[in-house]
Amino acid sequence: MPSTRSVTPVINKEFTWFIIARILFIAGLRMTPVLLGWHLYELTGSKLSLGVLGLSEVIPAIALALPAGVKVDKSNKHRLLSICIILYLLLIAGLLFVTSPWMHENSSRTVIEWSIYALVFGTGVVRAYSGSAFNSFLVQLIPSSSLVKAVSINSMVWLMAAVAGPALAGILIGYANITVAFSIGCGLILIAFFLFQKIKPKPISWNPGNSKTWDAVKDGLRFVFRQKALLGAMSLDMFAVLFGGATALLPAFANDILFVGPQSLGWLVAATYIGNFVAIAWLTTRPMKKKQGKKLLYSVAGFGICILIFAISKNFWLSFAALFVSGLFDGVSVIIRGTVVQLFVPDEMRGRVSAVNSMFINSSNELGQFESGVAASAMGTVPSVVFGGCMTLFVTVFTWFKAPGLRKFEY
Repeated sequence: MPSTRSVTPVINKEFTWFIIARILFIAGLRMTPVLLGWHLYELTGSKLSLGVLGLSEVIPAIALALPAGVKVDKSNKHRLLSICIILYLLLIAGLLFVTSPWMHENSSRTVIEWSIYALVFGTGVVRAYSGSAFNSFLVQLIPSSSLVKAVSINSMVWLMAAVAGPALAGILIGYANITVAFSIGCGLILIAFFLFQKIKPKPISWNPGNSKTWDAVKDGLRFVFRQKALLGAMSLDMFAVLFGGATALLPAFANDILFVGPQSLGWLVAATYIGNFVAIAWLTTRPMKKKQGKKLLYSVAGFGICILIFAISKNFWLSFAALFVSGLFDGVSVIIRGTVVQLFVPDEMRGRVSAVNSMFINSSNELGQFESGVAASAMGTVPSVVFGGCMTLFVTVFTWFKAPGLRKFEY
């Protein structure tokens, strides 16, 4: 019988409440892209609208990321996160209203479309603060000796929610309607808020004194740019997902190429996250030893190849498998990058460095979504994803030769 002594430092009561609250919160949030993607494509028939949807969120998320990181470092993170969860709840409730049958009967298509963009813009504002705050608050709940294991558990929980949310959204929109789906999403976020209140507030980790916000921002940027392995891992992930992400076009693939309904769309969205979860679960029990830099580059190349297979597939199960395997490769990248961020960053810098990291992640995911929408409108759905997969492979080869420090990196 395994000893519980090694589990206790990580699975304490507050960490457990944090994990349960986060899985409900993320599941509620991750329902939203599936619901809005399907609804917006039905409403407009435009692939570009799917790109604009991503751009609506990424503009405030990137613009506010650096000052938000400073705010996180000098704030009571428990209070800040509680405010963020409530604001998300209000914004999702707003989306419930603008997608309701009443709104369709009493408003024009244009009003509904731009109301969706405006509310998603609001989620981007909140996301600028919540992402860094969650990452920084996690560290305050567990001893430093359990940090690597806690990061892996936290990543697995996020991925469980990222699988459950889209799958649930697809089922609900297929068998019920979007109003029911958004109502359940709001319920999940509300429960998460009350569970989060069971955690006690923690001390503020950084007192900036009289230093200005911009000076604190520059400190965070200088730290990231001095850590070459950290900078290289962030940059590689940013460019790979910027060009290789096909998620934005999944409603178009489901409807026009694979000829499947919203239930299957939910599973296509979840496929990558299922792969992420399997990879991270495996690496949590069997951590990578040596040559993590090379393994990161191999994984990004594998991700690009999977995107190419997905682009040319006309079979639902082959498309699902390609996305699932891409998630396996992406899971390796998540573990390496997440471990580098947590191991190399001192506690008083975590908010600012997480903010810089979120700029890379936000820009790759949502700008990638916009790039996919624009490219699909200009080149066609399939050619645009083929182009993205090829660019991902090019970025990997370029990084292999131009960033030897990342290639040789180990921890």
